[in-house]
Amino acid sequence: MAITLDHLRRYAVARTLFKPTTLARAIDKLGFVQADPIRAPARAQDLTLRHRVAGYRAGDLERRYPKLPLEEDFFVNYGFLPRAHYELMHPRTPKAAWTPARWKQARAVWDFIAERGAVHPREVDAHFAHGKVTNWFGGSSNASTQLLDGMHYRGLLRVARRDGGTRVYATRASDAAPADAATASQRMDALVDVVVRKYAPLPASSLAQLVRQLGGGAPQWEAQRAAALARAKQRLGHARVDGIDWYWPVDDNPAAARWKPDQAVRLLTPFDPVVWDRRRFEILWDWTYRFEAYTPAPKRKLGYYALPLLWHDRVIGWGNVSVADGALSNSFGYTSGRAPRDAAFRAGLEAELAQMQSFLGF
Repeated sequence: MAITLDHLRRYAVARTLFKPTTLARAIDKLGFVQADPIRAPARAQDLTLRHRVAGYRAGDLERRYPKLPLEEDFFVNYGFLPRAHYELMHPRTPKAAWTPARWKQARAVWDFIAERGAVHPREVDAHFAHGKVTNWFGGSSNASTQLLDGMHYRGLLRVARRDGGTRVYATRASDAAPADAATASQRMDALVDVVVRKYAPLPASSLAQLVRQLGGGAPQWEAQRAAALARAKQRLGHARVDGIDWYWPVDDNPAAARWKPDQAVRLLTPFDPVVWDRRRFEILWDWTYRFEAYTPAPKRKLGYYALPLLWHDRVIGWGNVSVADGALSNSFGYTSGRAPRDAAFRAGLEAELAQMQSFLGF
């Protein structure tokens, strides 16, 4: 059977919106959950997991993280991933080498954290008084915060937990040597498979972009990327649909009857696997979604944190949801100019808003 855009659309929705399961299983199935600090009305990681974890409540990931086999780290962007995927990326070579003086600071901080078990950044700053530096936004940051970030990126530290949203660090001892060429190729292929399982089906341009971002952009992978992309195109399932090459896990068949989206109405975070790839989004749903949190208010068309509105296998509009005085406030926009008149849609939207209230704890 020839694969069509309708097949790809149904497959894109059905494969990632699987039956709700446990938190650990959901993250393992997703392979990676992107994090974002904005709460509108909750953080992206929580909004992603609420559709995929039975009984999930906002903040459950942060509360349960210390007891789960998970890590916070850079993957294709920053978020949470199973420890097995994390270990594929380490030891990781940073983009900028440290001076001997910086390494001396890092060793002192590592010893300080190792002695205490887990340390909040302000404890490091208070003990070492590292001062201030200019961050990449052009503002001022604690030098100790940048040092901790660098140590975390290099795999010297891990996030043990969060206190009020702030990362609390513990040491991570690793005497593993950098992978040789053969092992590096195997690791790169495994990382590509993780990202394909998460975001399939992928147009060729998006697959190439994700391969460039894998491993947190570490330069140690640069020599591997082109070959890894070529190998992926050979081993993955693929088809050319309407002039575009698409890729997915080789064991899947996007045209199979099993890929049948349910009837639910869902408000999705801008970082949900259904939405994240803006190229794919526009191809599958024939309209442009933009994340406007950093767009000046007068120039916004959808809203500060517009949540794409999914019904069946169609993203038919967007919603803006906020909490004020203990009540949920919402507004919606539709690509057709008006809401569907179908009673099933109205009932589905009411159920989704009720679920959102429960998820937020009121």
